[in-house]
Amino acid sequence: MSAALLELHEVVAGYGRLTVLNRLSLSVAAGERLAIIGRNGVGKTTALRAVMGLVALSAGRVVFDGQDLAGMPTHRRAALGLGLVPQTRDVFASLSVEENLLAGAKRRPRSALDEAYALFPRLAQRRRHSGAQLSGGEQQMLSVARALLGQPRLLLLDEPLEGLAPLVRQELLAAFARIAEASGVGVVIVEQQVHEALAYAGRALILDRGAVAHAAPATELRHDQATLERLVGMAVEA
Repeated sequence: MSAALLELHEVVAGYGRLTVLNRLSLSVAAGERLAIIGRNGVGKTTALRAVMGLVALSAGRVVFDGQDLAGMPTHRRAALGLGLVPQTRDVFASLSVEENLLAGAKRRPRSALDEAYALFPRLAQRRRHSGAQLSGGEQQMLSVARALLGQPRLLLLDEPLEGLAPLVRQELLAAFARIAEASGVGVVIVEQQVHEALAYAGRALILDRGAVAHAAPATELRHDQATLERLVGMAVEA
């Protein structure tokens, strides 16, 4: 594996008196596809929020490309190359698809939007539609495309497949694969759809009680029924 692009060292974080991450340590290499899975409430989303500076650390360090991110606001982390697609999608409901994308493109020329339309042709067909008029899958495509227009080096995806039909999930996963192959951007996917996440990722971590309880190649973990049943509460068919 190449040198780590993102590193979490003994991170402790939570909300008020509730500690969610308990000395969490992990690393992500440049261009890597990493799946983070586990039961509800074990800290998966909080880990992504800690990386983006959306939850305060009580202890530990978050390092991106060799730079300690302590005290750095979210917009500066994004400028360094971190992109987050939150579980809530955060599409601007009153703006058109094109206006949503322009917000993500920031100072890039309008022609940059062609990248988003090439990745998700459905968005090109609906470019004049408002965010509120889109289906859940289309909103997720828009959220991902908007994040990519910021040209991240590492894309953090929080439950991107939640509530979507199987065909739409496969369409999104295929797009994530094309993104990684075409641009070299790394992807961290937090997902309850374990089978799809493990089929997509190269490596997987299982979180339990705010720390890494198991790490393995994703293909290996897909066949490790005992570990999946013990730590995720389910078995995944190969």
